[in-house]
Amino acid sequence: MEINYIIGYFLAVLVGITLGLIGSGGSILSVPVLVYIMGIEPILATAYSLFVVGTTALVGGFQKATQKLVDFKKVLLFGVPTISAVFLTRKFIVPAIPDVIFSTTTFTLHKSVLIMVVFAVVMISASIRMIKPLKEKIVNDDSKLNYLRIILQGLFIGLVAGFVGAGGGFLIIPALLFLAKTPMKMAVGTSLFIVAVQSLIGFVGDIRPDQIIDWKVVLIFTGCSIIGVFIGNYLSKKFSGDRLKTGFGWFVLAMGIYILAKELLLS
Repeated sequence: MEINYIIGYFLAVLVGITLGLIGSGGSILSVPVLVYIMGIEPILATAYSLFVVGTTALVGGFQKATQKLVDFKKVLLFGVPTISAVFLTRKFIVPAIPDVIFSTTTFTLHKSVLIMVVFAVVMISASIRMIKPLKEKIVNDDSKLNYLRIILQGLFIGLVAGFVGAGGGFLIIPALLFLAKTPMKMAVGTSLFIVAVQSLIGFVGDIRPDQIIDWKVVLIFTGCSIIGVFIGNYLSKKFSGDRLKTGFGWFVLAMGIYILAKELLLS
């Protein structure tokens, strides 16, 4: 087994830890690991990521459910529009985008680069909202929810998540916190179920006859990630919700800046 694959599988444990700890961030790690460490082509890596993150998040979601840290009403409220958008994006929009988006004599923008750049920009935008301190304590108050805004946000999250092959947790967590008035630890468990279902359905929508999936790599990576989610769930009991939110925000910001620099400056 090549050393880069061994390193990739080790980092897959961190993917699971991130999901178990903060209910998101699996794709933020898995896509860069698959692309930059294991050398998998970005479009195929986004498909692998959907399966890995979806399966791992499902395991983590059931863990959180046993601890009564999942709001299934909000799983449905966010999940239905998000899942629909992910499936349609992977099935129709992504395959319709040409491999070469733009080309001049000195520069060519490929589809794979566009996906990674969009991924990075969305990560940076989400991180800023997470880093900002909350002006007031978030409490579970369904009487003041803006349902239309939540549905529209769900569609947007699904579109972005489907395009970049992410579970969308780094967008779902802020939406649950600020739009759905969900406390951080409840948002983590709720996010895991949404991420799981939308990722796995997105993966199904991504399967095409011309696409060759290395199931050995995918399943080993997923197995390592599942080990990590148990570790992350245990660690989540040791930290406060506010610290998790802020720490995750800085992590997302750093990864977003790195990917942006890698694709635009270092390629």
